[in-house]
Amino acid sequence: MQLLRAGPSPFVRKVLVTLHETGQFDDVEQVDVAASPLEPDSRLVAANPVGKIPALIRPDGPAIYDSRVICRYLDARAEGGLYPDRRLWDTLTLEATADGIMDAAVLMVYEMRFRPEDMVFAPWIEGQWSKVSRALDALNTRWMSHLNGRVDMGHIAIGCALAYLDFRHDARSWRTGRDALASWFEAFSKRDSMVATAP
Repeated sequence: MQLLRAGPSPFVRKVLVTLHETGQFDDVEQVDVAASPLEPDSRLVAANPVGKIPALIRPDGPAIYDSRVICRYLDARAEGGLYPDRRLWDTLTLEATADGIMDAAVLMVYEMRFRPEDMVFAPWIEGQWSKVSRALDALNTRWMSHLNGRVDMGHIAIGCALAYLDFRHDARSWRTGRDALASWFEAFSKRDSMVATAP
């Protein structure tokens, strides 16, 4: 299998952590591609017509894409148990929350990177951060009992989302007022899979 990836994408990292956690890291060749929203790599577009990373090229079927789809596929392939039946909907909701955080955080970066300086719309950037902030508050107040349980895809996704905030938006100090979530992340970020995939 080949994983099409680019730079320090939190969505790619989620797949890489999943590969480590399920013992499949050596089964996948990592292929760096250009994933600019303005000029995506032709190899990426061939695998994913939307032109977004990650995409997984399989020898026994068409390429699959979107980190949620890829992680679910890899977990099923390894029978890893990262989507446990007894708390499936909670796990999927946490994964969706993490992906929402990552989407908003990446869009903030894109606004600064791809728009001319005189066209950057600061209120839109703050609107994206408001999404992140609300999600973090929800995690800190509603979801700690789940996060303190057995590791599943919700944990992996949230861990990668928080790490991306540190990487790209550290000045926003997401930990302030969220002591429970900050403590959880401090421990989770020390897992071998997180250390091995740090940007």
